[in-house]
Amino acid sequence: MQMEKAKRLSGIGEYYFSQKLREIAVLNQQGKNIINLGIGSPDLPPHPSVIEVLQQEAAKPNVHAYQSYNGSPILRAAIANWYNKWYGVSLDPDSEVLPLIGSKEGIMHICMTYLNEGDQVLIPNPGYPTYTSAVKLAGGMPIYFDLSDANNWEPDFNELEKLDLSRVKIMWVNYPQMPTGKLPSDDLFPQLVAFGKKHQILICHDNPYSFILNDHPKSLLSVPGAKDVVIELNSLSKSQNMAGWRVGMLCGAKERIAEILTFKSNMDSGMFLPMQLAAAKALELGKDWYDSVNAVYSARREKVFSLLDTLHCLYSKEQVGMFVWAKIPDGIKDGYELSDRVLYNNNVFITPGGIFGSAGNNYIRVSLCGSIEKFDEAIERLKH
Repeated sequence: MQMEKAKRLSGIGEYYFSQKLREIAVLNQQGKNIINLGIGSPDLPPHPSVIEVLQQEAAKPNVHAYQSYNGSPILRAAIANWYNKWYGVSLDPDSEVLPLIGSKEGIMHICMTYLNEGDQVLIPNPGYPTYTSAVKLAGGMPIYFDLSDANNWEPDFNELEKLDLSRVKIMWVNYPQMPTGKLPSDDLFPQLVAFGKKHQILICHDNPYSFILNDHPKSLLSVPGAKDVVIELNSLSKSQNMAGWRVGMLCGAKERIAEILTFKSNMDSGMFLPMQLAAAKALELGKDWYDSVNAVYSARREKVFSLLDTLHCLYSKEQVGMFVWAKIPDGIKDGYELSDRVLYNNNVFITPGGIFGSAGNNYIRVSLCGSIEKFDEAIERLKH
């Protein structure tokens, strides 16, 4: 039987990494032993106390039922305390916090909650590809705003003001920015809030990288009056080494949380309670935990700098997060060409910047998720 795909999937391609991982698997079957430096999947474990809570709670006989759609009160309180401690943001755990089964699902929930056919959404270029796919799946229309090194990878508000913004409902932003690793300047967050208020645009801030190689985590919700126009996604995937656990959160005004819960409650039946309790434990970890994680990433980043020097790429040492963004050398067409060259000639995979938008065509991105030995081997391969 032949089935025609829904029209909403028109123009939605398979996620780049899904396709590329299959190609890498074939190369490995041929004995190539590819070193994958492309995906930001933390290879370090969570804190032992987090795993211990999961084990202890999962062994109990009364924790296996369906859970509340808006999450355990224990996890919501832990999220609110975490936001207060690290970001200086006060949240009501009963009404301004919504646990998610990974923050990626929250992107889809937001788009499905607010977008009607033809509504427009401002999306950064370069930026996380899921913003575009979620907007399209919800029937919205992506409107890209270019980020550039010349503008410190921040929106040019003068250029945005020249656009017809009458149909724009949402603006996606992400700082520390992915893929560029750019930290927000001191005036960026207040500007974003003011822009959202002026044009009645919901500013959606995706904030999973704020603790990685960054001593001063920031939340867009810390700006006075931000809850009027801002909702923020966050995640335990990177900061707590819990990517496979799929635990995230959405924070904002109670009206926004209630609206999004209307959609979310029709999509899942809650998160496994022991996992929520373990996540709450992870959010109680102190500065020593983040320092230990960042010590590992700092050493790895130095290796990535050496790798990029071998490739004659240019990069900033001020970037944060679990990737390094770098400009390709002159004489190479684009990041795709350089990525394929080192994959097929040196058995090393690095991400072409073009998958994040046209503004990334002349860049590559290298993940810090690998051992020192892995980076040393990659550097040796690239020398030959």
